[in-house]
Amino acid sequence: MARLSLILSLVATLCVGFVVQRVALDLFLAEELEKSEGQLSLYRSTVVAELERHSHLTHVLAQDSFVMAALAGADTGALNARLADFAARAGLDAIYLMDASGITIAASNHDKPHSFIGQSYAFRPYFQEALAGVQGRFYAIGTTTGEPGYFIADAVREKGAETQGVIALKKSFGDLETSWANAGEQVILANRDGVVLLASEPTWRYRVLSPLSAAQKQDIIAARQFLGQPLEPLAWTPTGDGQAEIAGAPRLHLVAQDLPDGWELHYFANNERAVARAWLATAVVVLLAGSALVLFQVQRARRIGRALRRAEREEAQLRQTNAQLAVEIAERKTAQAQLQATQKELSQASRLAALGQLSASVTHELGQPIAAMRNHLAAAELNPKGAAGLGADLNGLVARMEGITRQLKFFATSGNERFEVFALQSAMDSALGLVAPNLEAGGVTVMRDMAKAPVTVRGNRLRMEQVMTNILRNACDAMEDEPGSAVLTVRVWAEKDCAAFEVADTGHGLGDDNLQNLQEPFVTTRESGRGMGLGLAISATIVKDHGGHMTAQDRAADSAQGAVFRVTLPLAEAATGRGAFAAQ
Repeated sequence: MARLSLILSLVATLCVGFVVQRVALDLFLAEELEKSEGQLSLYRSTVVAELERHSHLTHVLAQDSFVMAALAGADTGALNARLADFAARAGLDAIYLMDASGITIAASNHDKPHSFIGQSYAFRPYFQEALAGVQGRFYAIGTTTGEPGYFIADAVREKGAETQGVIALKKSFGDLETSWANAGEQVILANRDGVVLLASEPTWRYRVLSPLSAAQKQDIIAARQFLGQPLEPLAWTPTGDGQAEIAGAPRLHLVAQDLPDGWELHYFANNERAVARAWLATAVVVLLAGSALVLFQVQRARRIGRALRRAEREEAQLRQTNAQLAVEIAERKTAQAQLQATQKELSQASRLAALGQLSASVTHELGQPIAAMRNHLAAAELNPKGAAGLGADLNGLVARMEGITRQLKFFATSGNERFEVFALQSAMDSALGLVAPNLEAGGVTVMRDMAKAPVTVRGNRLRMEQVMTNILRNACDAMEDEPGSAVLTVRVWAEKDCAAFEVADTGHGLGDDNLQNLQEPFVTTRESGRGMGLGLAISATIVKDHGGHMTAQDRAADSAQGAVFRVTLPLAEAATGRGAFAAQ
């Protein structure tokens, strides 16, 4: 019930705040509009004054005797100087005299690079209006100077005679634009076609307030009024009620449409002050309403607060107890995992130590019998009649005993073999030679992809050949069930500061096993009697002693089946000075 009462109170406060904000905003916007109307009136007066400021000058000059004489054929030198003096005193861009055909015969800028003399302005509307007997007025970009200006022109004629020429002046409104910009105002002066002539923001100039009709575009082109200007639409949107959006911001918008020549003056006033005042009034009302609500809830909150603090203390104590219990459980699990790992390592170390002693003994004990059997085998081969079948039996026995000794004798090595620099390609060729009988017996096709430049490493070549031989034999065994289609791919290459060789087969693959399981001692995928499961364990140890890394994985799903064994070793240059090799 208390929560429902609080919610209703908050909703009522928000509704009051919304109403107050709307009413206050309308009130303050009306005040800002009233102020803006005064500012617009001031700017309108300024524009009208500028338009009418020199309108009488062309009428006076049309009666000047120097002008009459120039049109009658007299020398224009004195008139040029006279027009230049008038232009300088009045602050005009130019004053110039045209004959009845529109050709300029005298000008105040006669000695300037962009002189009007000799130029024809018969196409300009102000010239045509002056010839028709009315004062011509026109705003355009100058075709000679490229500078915009306001043109005023009057016909030159003697009483009762035909028009002999036209006297015109050009004035700039640049100071007017500058004053708008310096005042931080947003003002636009547009002509009757809606083309922006002057603007406080330079990028708005020569934009159109609304799309031009085909006739308007044709008239502008014929008068060459805005040469080089695309006359693209201005980014603004009138929203009504004295407001508009321009340059992506909402503004108050007022228009003065009673200017000469059908021009319009648009004034955009910032409405942020009205919005800020409306929000301030809303905040005051909401604050007062909220204060009443807060006072109502204070007493109730105090009572509830005591109960909540007591509950929070009890909950905090419970969380602390649970956290301590979780830490103890995690530590117990960690200790148990470490104990199991240690036990496993101790068991493994014991088995390897025993196997090392056993391998040394077996190597020593089997050495002489193997040599004797080799001698008997040689004798039998010299006298085949005296030992029928003995050669095949002894040869199989010797091969099996040599395989056992080859696997075991790694445990009896002292680890002090001499390290040297050798090429992996040469070692791989030797290893392929050792397993050549296996390859031939299994019908294995060998694909070689070895770098042309020597890929050199630093280590014991014999031990590295043993690693290669073991991997190659394992690959042959994995492809025993693939007669005729067995392919062995051997690669040797160098990359950055590493050397690498890779053996890929098309056998049955690793399956559920991985390299970590396969290199555990006594783990083998062969049937009983065909291996002790020591080859990969010994190979991994040799690679590690050489500062290298061995990986194994099944081939990608989109290629042939089989496994890929890769060994990565430091290049001879990168290995120089490393601790593992420097001691050799």
